[in-house]
Amino acid sequence: MGTRILILNGHPDTARKGLCGALADAYADGAVSAGHTVDRLDIGALHFDLLRSQAEFETGRAPPEIAAAQEAIRRADHLVVIFPLWLGDMPALLKGFFEQTLRPGFAFDYRPNGFPLKHLGGRSARIVVTMGMPAIVYRWYFRAHAVKNLKRNILGFVGYGPVRDTIVGGVASAKPGAIARHFDAIRALGRAAR
Repeated sequence: MGTRILILNGHPDTARKGLCGALADAYADGAVSAGHTVDRLDIGALHFDLLRSQAEFETGRAPPEIAAAQEAIRRADHLVVIFPLWLGDMPALLKGFFEQTLRPGFAFDYRPNGFPLKHLGGRSARIVVTMGMPAIVYRWYFRAHAVKNLKRNILGFVGYGPVRDTIVGGVASAKPGAIARHFDAIRALGRAAR
């Protein structure tokens, strides 16, 4: 029996497919060809407000589209998050999506003492980030802070592990052969559900 996978396309632009959408397609193609079940959410197509207070985060009701997304997250054994690097981080809409979905009561619960109780344990994740700069510059000079934050402070905080990452750099100047190799690599990750 295959793995149940949820792919989050974190690019907010729904007017065109773009590289993130094409990478999501490639991952899904590889996963389906290996017998895995794939669900997909395009964050840019969802309608939700940003949270504006701690009380709203902790006790507010999730909007209907967010509640449906929470159910998709709950069903998935493996989460794939694909997004472009904007100003050194994930797009604000994707961050707002995580704030809406990974709320107390769903993703974790506070405890009187110690770390929160994680509700999304036993699940793995893959982060795929696209960017104009070379991947090695992002990893070594900028220390891949957006990836580290998503791995440890968001996904790890609610129980995901292991969380692996793939950085697709230099996309603005990449030759077609280089982009094709990225698609092949992402398809292979989909087949392995990694």
